[in-house]
Amino acid sequence: MRQVAVIAVPPVSTFDLSIPEMVLGEASVGGVPGYHVRTCAARPGNVATSGSLRVTVPYGLEVLDEADTVIVTGTGARDEIAPDVLDRLRRCAAEGKRMVSICTGAFVLAQAGLLEGRRATTYWAKSEEFSRRFPTVELRSDVLYVDDGDVLTSAGLSAGIDLCLHLVRCDYGAAVANAVARLVVAAPVRPGGQAQFIERPLPPEAGTSLAPTRAWALERIHTPLTRAELAAHACTSIRTLTRKFHVETGLSPLQWLLHQRVLRAQELLETTDLPMDRIAHLSGLSTTDSLRLHVSRRTGLAPSAYRAAFTQNP
Repeated sequence: MRQVAVIAVPPVSTFDLSIPEMVLGEASVGGVPGYHVRTCAARPGNVATSGSLRVTVPYGLEVLDEADTVIVTGTGARDEIAPDVLDRLRRCAAEGKRMVSICTGAFVLAQAGLLEGRRATTYWAKSEEFSRRFPTVELRSDVLYVDDGDVLTSAGLSAGIDLCLHLVRCDYGAAVANAVARLVVAAPVRPGGQAQFIERPLPPEAGTSLAPTRAWALERIHTPLTRAELAAHACTSIRTLTRKFHVETGLSPLQWLLHQRVLRAQELLETTDLPMDRIAHLSGLSTTDSLRLHVSRRTGLAPSAYRAAFTQNP
């Protein structure tokens, strides 16, 4: 079981604060919980929030000693971060713990000096302020989350769910992460490079969502699918299809298909003992060479090594 400490920095966003326990708390492997999540603060007890709800935090910063992952959630604080919080964050990073922020929690990691010279993101509405205050951080203001190895940051609100699902996928594999997504009624694991949906530039006459077409494509993920076939199902032109895909997913139609096919291959590697050529066919990657290329590019592991690391007892 992985130990997770969530730091509440007042005034805390109650939505952000609930995400780690809501998502990570649902992860289990073989009936065994995958995470033990504890929420802490510099001063245990009642913690100020950014709204009208009241929050009581049971633990102090001592729980950071046992944690292997430290998560700082969204906060309205910008300048007056408790010095002992910043000191403990620096110590945790020096000890090799995985450091994570949700939404404006990135401001806290940056003030601790943990994002200097690194890629990161935060809530898009605060990106200009962040860039002004922390010019040495390589801010990606147009993505859901950034995985920079031992430091991970997410955009605002629901992007924190995406990042926590990404943590589950990294720790326990795609099958477990997608099971958690179903339990919390969230979208399956989305790529970090997907847009934050800052605005929707489509004109009103552009029509409805492409969700039915994406669902149709997922049912046929093992077959070759072209942009023309996707456009025909959506009753639109290829140009409009491509534009709407970018707005709704941050990806082109073919990039989205590839992402879904690799996810399908990961699940099959984890949950079956099918041979590689069969997995390549069922996931729509066609050949074992293509399977090897895309799984290795996505996970850093060859398919056989990925299966050995994340197998779910087929």
